[in-house]
Amino acid sequence: MSDCYVPRLGGIEMQVHDLARHLQGAGHEVVVITPTPGPAVMDGVRVRRIDVPLLPFDIPFTPKAFRLVAEIIREEGVDVAHFHGGIASPLAYGAARAAQAAGVPTVVTVHCMWSYATPVFAALDRVGRWTEWPAVLSAVSDVAAQPLRRIAGPDRDVIVLPNGIDNDQWAVEPVERDPSVVTVVSVMRLAPRKRPLQLLKMVRKVVSRLDGEVGLRVVVIGEGPERPQLEKYLRTNGLTEVVELVGRRSRDEIRAVFARSDVFVAPANLESFGIAALEARCAGLPVVAKARTGIREFVEHGREGLLASNDADMVDQLTRIVRDRELRRVITKNNRETPSPVDWSEVVLRNVAAYRRAVEMRVGTPGLPA
Repeated sequence: MSDCYVPRLGGIEMQVHDLARHLQGAGHEVVVITPTPGPAVMDGVRVRRIDVPLLPFDIPFTPKAFRLVAEIIREEGVDVAHFHGGIASPLAYGAARAAQAAGVPTVVTVHCMWSYATPVFAALDRVGRWTEWPAVLSAVSDVAAQPLRRIAGPDRDVIVLPNGIDNDQWAVEPVERDPSVVTVVSVMRLAPRKRPLQLLKMVRKVVSRLDGEVGLRVVVIGEGPERPQLEKYLRTNGLTEVVELVGRRSRDEIRAVFARSDVFVAPANLESFGIAALEARCAGLPVVAKARTGIREFVEHGREGLLASNDADMVDQLTRIVRDRELRRVITKNNRETPSPVDWSEVVLRNVAAYRRAVEMRVGTPGLPA
C-alpha cells in the first residue's frame, strides 16, 4: 500500500511497482492499494485504486480513504500488508494502524529521511505508540532508519529493506564522444528538496575554476516546479551553452544519456537512498554525492565515486573528477565490473524474510512457507 503509485513518476512510485513486479515474478500473489488514479493492472500487477479526494501533491486526507483501505485488506484476505511511506504519507501510516488493529501481519517501510519531521513522528508515537506495534519497522537505508531507531529506542529492531535494481538492465555500452568534453548528468525532480538550483550554482563555480582547460557539459533530466527559476538562472549567468534541461525521460532514454556521459551528480542533502545514483553507478558512471545521504551505502569515496561533506566540498570533488581523466577511468572500470549488492533477486528475498517475520510477530507461529 502506498499513497503514491505509477503511472505517477517518482522514487517511491517506481520502487513500489518494481517490488510488486518482482515479488509476483517470484511466485507471490500481489495486490497494490493506492489513491493514485490509473489502470487496474500495471505490467501484470493488480491495482486497487481508491477514489477519494486528494490534497495538492495527491495527498489523501478524508476518513473515507482510511476506511476503504481497511475494507480492501479484509476483502483480499492478505497474509501480510506492506505499507510504504515518505514524510507526507498519511494514508500509509494511518492504514498501517488499521491493519494492526485488525490483526493483519504488517511491514512498514520508510522511503525518506524524516529530518525536520522527526519530532512530529516522535509526538505521534507518544500518542499512538506505533513503535510498540507487533510489526516489522524498516527503512530503505541505514541513514533513513536512524530517526526511527532514535524514537523506538535501543530495544526495538529497525531493519533495512533497500531499494532494488536490475544490474543487467542498467549496464550500458559507452558511446564514443569528444574526449575534450566531460559530460555530467543528474536525474532528479526539479523541486527544492532535490536542490537543482544549488547544483547550477555549483556548476557555475566549477566552470570558473576550469577556465576553459576542460570542456564541460551538464545534462539535467527531470521536471518540476523549479524549472522556470532554473532557466532564468542559466540565462542570467551565461550557462545556457553549458547546462541543458532536457525534461522528463523514460528509463530507456536515461540509459541512452548515461551511455554518452562521464559523471553522475546528486546534489540533495536529504537523499534517503538515491535510486538514480545507483542506476548511474550500475551504468558505470562515477557518482558525486553528499556523504551524509543514503548514497554512501553503495558509493565508497574513491571507489564508486566521490563523496562531499558540503556544497563547497562538492565543488571541489566535481572539479577534481572533471579534470582527472585517469580517476574517472579507474572508477568507471570498477563500477562496470562490480555488480551492485542490491539486485532485485536479493532484495526480494529480504522482503519475503521481513514478511515471514511479520507473521511470526503477529501470531507467534512459523512464517510463510517458501
